[in-house]
Amino acid sequence: MFIYLQRLNATTFTSSSSYTESMQRGLTVQRGGLIPLPTCRQSSWRSISMLCLRKKLSTMAAITDPNSPEIANYRIPETKSTPAMVERTVYKDDWFGRLAIHHLSSSIAAITEVKIKEKGYDGLVEAASVVARRKDSEEQQEIVAEALKKAFPADMMNMLKALLPPSKFSREFFAIFTTIFFSWLVGPCEVRESDFQGKREKNVVYIPKCRFLEATNCVGMCTNLCKLPSQKFINTSLGMPTNMVPNFEDKSCEIIFGQHPLADDPALKHPCNGTSCIAKQKHRVGYSS
Repeated sequence: MFIYLQRLNATTFTSSSSYTESMQRGLTVQRGGLIPLPTCRQSSWRSISMLCLRKKLSTMAAITDPNSPEIANYRIPETKSTPAMVERTVYKDDWFGRLAIHHLSSSIAAITEVKIKEKGYDGLVEAASVVARRKDSEEQQEIVAEALKKAFPADMMNMLKALLPPSKFSREFFAIFTTIFFSWLVGPCEVRESDFQGKREKNVVYIPKCRFLEATNCVGMCTNLCKLPSQKFINTSLGMPTNMVPNFEDKSCEIIFGQHPLADDPALKHPCNGTSCIAKQKHRVGYSS
């Protein structure tokens, strides 16, 4: 459609020479640009009017017909939303981490008498998943406790227990020790302060994203194969009360040395993650409360 930028004094068009001259000097807007209006003669005015009319009708048809080529270039392309992929953290274990992972995986595999197919940390997760699938919650905790006893000889633990009785120094020592020697198991972690009997102590290990919980996303495996047996082992073997506080939403965790576990622990009431449980999808693990 053409829009003439010319003010007209009458409602009807005149065919005078002055009007023809003004039309020759006029400008028209065509598809968003300004171009000079070509010379028009009175004899061709009717054909121009018919052309404008046809253009108007084709535009109206384009509005009613979504497949019209008139508006093909103005369509907004459809976008399909796809679910965001959850990426696992990639770890590069050093020689000590690889040795520790292999030792713990082999200990669990020997107790359960299963052959592990996966290598590295995936092998540890596979061994733990076999335990979770075949054993109930109490048996799972007993197996982990047995594996911890094999990993840490009783003589060494008794010596540490005698040398490091519960104190500010021992609580802070175990916190630092955990961040240095157990990052292969839980991932990068740091020491944080907390209030302990009215004083500030660096007795908390904060894990931004637990490696084991991220790899399994399983509430039952976290509580039965990590939290409960670890709390009991540290308390009985080292004489150090310990409370582990996992956050199943963001996969973080806090290990608080010197604090007894809560009698009414919220972690033990957290529901199963269901379809988002990686251990259930990959290793057919069922939830055990």
